[in-house]
Amino acid sequence: MGRGRIEIKKIENVNSRQVTFSKRRNGLMKKAKELSILCDAEVALIIFSSTGKIYDFSSGCMEQILNRYGYSASTTEHKQREQQLLLCSSQDNGAVLRKDDTMKSELQRLQLAIERLKGKELEGMSFSDLISLENQLNDSLHSVKDQKTKLLLNQVERSRAQEKRA
Repeated sequence: MGRGRIEIKKIENVNSRQVTFSKRRNGLMKKAKELSILCDAEVALIIFSSTGKIYDFSSGCMEQILNRYGYSASTTEHKQREQQLLLCSSQDNGAVLRKDDTMKSELQRLQLAIERLKGKELEGMSFSDLISLENQLNDSLHSVKDQKTKLLLNQVERSRAQEKRA
């Protein structure tokens, strides 16, 4: 006789939840190991418990597997993301998703600003926005010219100093 199906919902009793987590975690780890052995697959598994503990399994070097996936474990971004996940693991996943959406929209906004500074994606900008952009570009151009002048003057001074020594 088979086991009955259980309803998939959060287990309210903390002790029962912890026991279920432990058993299912071990089962998942066992399945990951079997998959890597039977199918000669590279497997990386990371589990964050509700208490903030991290459990992992990899069939090879975790960093190499993550690099292959396109996620370098040595990058600052990954370390920051890991810290965010550790902080948020016991919180509502919805907050993390909202943060991720906010970061994506901020990234899109910044990418659009860069394109506009390059003179692209100007459609839809108001006249006052275009004037503001023009002023920003003029200020940037003046800063670049000032820096260029400083570098040229320094080069001339070094050349004169070398001539005097020679």
